[in-house]
Amino acid sequence: MPAYLIADMDASDPARYEEYKRLAPPAIEKYGGRYLARGGRTEVLEGEWSPKRFVIVEFESMEKVKAFFDSPEYRAARKAREGAGVFRMLAVEGL
Repeated sequence: MPAYLIADMDASDPARYEEYKRLAPPAIEKYGGRYLARGGRTEVLEGEWSPKRFVIVEFESMEKVKAFFDSPEYRAARKAREGAGVFRMLAVEGL
């Protein structure tokens, strides 16, 4: 069953965030992830939500999402972005 990593990011330190953006895609690819949305225009249709940079990545399963998130490659990307802003992520199973 597919699973999706969904992230909402508000980067306050662009230099650190650029390093994260350099490191994250190869880690995503290594664990079979595929970007579905990556920082494009968003439009709030209902509620008080205003994401700054919204990302959706598809993986083949929840296990793959977790393997990616805890991988040495992605831990390095997360370390590179420390102090770069506010990051919110969740994983959700698809249908």
